[in-house]
Amino acid sequence: MRRSTLESATRERLIRAAVTVFASRGYHRATVDDIVVASEASKGTFYYYFASKQAIFLELLEQMAAAVEAGVDHVIEHEVGALAKIEAALRVVMGVASENRDLTKILLIESAALGAEFERSRLHIHQRFAALIQRHLDGAVLDGAIPPQDTRTAAAAWIGAINEVATQQLAVDGDLTGLLPSLRMLLLRSIGARSRDETA
Repeated sequence: MRRSTLESATRERLIRAAVTVFASRGYHRATVDDIVVASEASKGTFYYYFASKQAIFLELLEQMAAAVEAGVDHVIEHEVGALAKIEAALRVVMGVASENRDLTKILLIESAALGAEFERSRLHIHQRFAALIQRHLDGAVLDGAIPPQDTRTAAAAWIGAINEVATQQLAVDGDLTGLLPSLRMLLLRSIGARSRDETA
């Protein structure tokens, strides 16, 4: 195996171990030693790839954000019309959050105590998602599917709503995907649109 391939595999093994450790212990109780043991790597190997526990957690968040963006890009290719694309994107966001519920819980609930670097990363992720939503809202305006409006503010409001609804649900260990029908209806109504369920 080539050195670059081996290094990539080792790094991914550490990341997979970190997912397991953070999911089972939470951010604050998890330690670098826990991740090292779970990955069957050495502590030196861990620090070769990551400067700290926070660094590997921020990498996990980046990968989760990238998974959402890639998933959205994939599903919207098969949808016709801007509103259908928006609804598909919302399904992906909630689906990824549900599949990674423990990391999402840390992101949404433990975030206040994780420091300035984490907060910058969280804000950047929110800005990326808001830009993604805004792009499709702009398309819906151009299609005539929703009335002309301040799509930047609407997208930011959507992020806030999704964030708060998911936070409340995760706090009581609820199912995120079960929220989708009512959340979708509320969000679409907020921009002057109806979901496909309502128009059927």
